[in-house]
Amino acid sequence: MSPHFVDRILLQNRLFAELSRMFGIEVPLYDRALLVNRATNEAVCEVLCKLHRGFHITAQQLERTSGERHGAIRIGRPDEYRWVSRFFGVFGMEPHNFYGMTALGPKSQPIIATAFRSVTRPEHRVFTSLLMTDYYDDTMRARLDALLAKRTVFSDRSKELIERCERQGGLSADDGEALVREGVERIFKWTGAARDIGLYKELCDAGFKIAADIACFQDHHLNHLTPNTLLMDLYTASMKHCLGELDEAAFRTRATTALTRVSAVADRDWLCLHFMHLSHAEIDSYQPGTVTAADIAALVNGLVTTFRSETFQLHKLSHAGFKDYTEGPSQDTPILLRQDAYHALTEPVVFTEDDGSTLMATHTARFGEIEERFYACTATGRAMYDQCLVQADAVREHDPKLPQRDFAAYEALYAAPFAKFPKTLPELIAADLVFARFAPTTAGIAAAKAGAVTSTDMTELIRQGYVQYEGLRYEDFLPVSAAGIFASNLNQYGTKSTAVIKPTYTQRQLEEIIGRPIIDATAVYAGVDAASRVETYTKLGLLERLSSGERERMLGAVALAERTVESFRIPAGIHERRGEQAGA
Repeated sequence: MSPHFVDRILLQNRLFAELSRMFGIEVPLYDRALLVNRATNEAVCEVLCKLHRGFHITAQQLERTSGERHGAIRIGRPDEYRWVSRFFGVFGMEPHNFYGMTALGPKSQPIIATAFRSVTRPEHRVFTSLLMTDYYDDTMRARLDALLAKRTVFSDRSKELIERCERQGGLSADDGEALVREGVERIFKWTGAARDIGLYKELCDAGFKIAADIACFQDHHLNHLTPNTLLMDLYTASMKHCLGELDEAAFRTRATTALTRVSAVADRDWLCLHFMHLSHAEIDSYQPGTVTAADIAALVNGLVTTFRSETFQLHKLSHAGFKDYTEGPSQDTPILLRQDAYHALTEPVVFTEDDGSTLMATHTARFGEIEERFYACTATGRAMYDQCLVQADAVREHDPKLPQRDFAAYEALYAAPFAKFPKTLPELIAADLVFARFAPTTAGIAAAKAGAVTSTDMTELIRQGYVQYEGLRYEDFLPVSAAGIFASNLNQYGTKSTAVIKPTYTQRQLEEIIGRPIIDATAVYAGVDAASRVETYTKLGLLERLSSGERERMLGAVALAERTVESFRIPAGIHERRGEQAGA
């Protein structure tokens, strides 16, 4: 009889719950920000209850919806990075995408990275960076390598548990809990213990604050642990109000705008994207309702009253303010990812020098990010996004103070380049800008049996009610947005290599470090999209009516996904939602 192993996804949820508890103790502002997010998410749900009669969400379901976390951790040595990779493997988290942060022009940083997450329907992810010491001249590289060589982050116990999991194919509940404790009490824990204050100051003065954050500390530490929000613009306005950056009148204006906007766009597709526990049958059962200006005003009044309580007096806590603007697409363009953050906190640290002496100092690195996720883009959509972003960034750079001076004007100017994007999911799918998952409806199968299905155009099949769909949520990161967050929190725009010849870093290089291939997330999105199309066309009796080129394209995308991820499978059906599959 095989031993009973704890489910890896359940263990993953346990790890991130404990990391969130740990981070809240370390950073009180983080816990308060979670309360702000809960209040804003509850307000959004009140809008949805009026807009979709029959919609209801329990406190537990909202906590689950709001409970996703993505973290960031910075690693100093290749051997440490491999252990981190193996650690995440125990929790069912695989490396996704290669992020060459050294090749972002003026926003470059001396790190390369991948993100560890589950392959399908992930709830948690960790952006994991590796300091590339050869980004620096030979002298600095030697100093960095020597200092990093002195530390031991992974205990013998944690290594033993990881190796046991790899050897036997899983961990018992007790061993899983022990590894969670290793993560919370050692691997990710902030200690404020640092070394070599001379090197620390030299790196910071030269603009290499990320290198200082990595090399001069005796342990890894979470730089942020990010929740997701249902409405980014309402959350950011609320945080700025609670931090004392927006007065009540300005907050009312921005909160009213945000809630009015969401009431206009929160259709069935929006519900499907933001509430993974809801089945399509549930969503389709809701009856249309209305949200009035009076309803919005009442919700804003409620938030104002809530934020007057002592719990939400965030301005009384140690803080450095909130970012002036959100990274990513404009607020009206539901693609990829929007990110924002309160600025990194200045925290006390203790430097222990080689002679045993100690020095008190401060360090600024850990910040409070927030995110709202939208639809994963096809190659066409991503190329269009990148072009729009360049234009939007130019608008921002032309007048950096505009967001503070006239936020509405800034929003309009920033959104203008993104106007070429359709704003609804059916339009985005029809334009081949985002990935989706498809399935035949009961009506579609009945029509196929009657020989009444004639079109092979997916958009037309959807219009006829023969096919249902859902957009695939973007589960990964945006390097330029991440660099923007870094720049804001480090008070520096980017770095330049000091090596005689700037090195070029590749995905293959990082794969050799971690000892396993990095998954191409776009190939998986494309594979899910294509596999569901094949299944849908097959069930509707349409597959052979497609051109040979179209069939080959879809089957090729499925084959690529299967080569990319050993565990890739054709989706069981569009009805499969995250809340109904604990192991996904």
